[in-house]
Amino acid sequence: MTSGSVRTLYGRIYALVHQVPPGRVTTYGRIARLLGCTARTVGFAMAALPAGHDVPWQRVINSRGMVSPRRTGDGTLIQRLALESEGVRFDEHGRIELAVYGWQPARADTDDDGLPP
Repeated sequence: MTSGSVRTLYGRIYALVHQVPPGRVTTYGRIARLLGCTARTVGFAMAALPAGHDVPWQRVINSRGMVSPRRTGDGTLIQRLALESEGVRFDEHGRIELAVYGWQPARADTDDDGLPP
């Protein structure tokens, strides 16, 4: 994969994450399935966000309905607090009920190929 194609894929990932409304979440895997990449690639894209971006990264969680732990820094806590400030509730195990808060794009939000415009 060339650096140009990575930038294009990352741009598509960011565009899709921009569609997730406040108070809702999606998973790395769901984004990956929609865009034809891997959940790990979506994670790399989220980690590569430049300073000052406006991508609502906090709305992307893992398939268990949890904030993925970070090795360093306060990112895990910051993500949880950001989601809670949007009204997302965590259970006693730190999970978000995907049936309640999960989001997927409406058909109208995608092109004929199922990808964001």
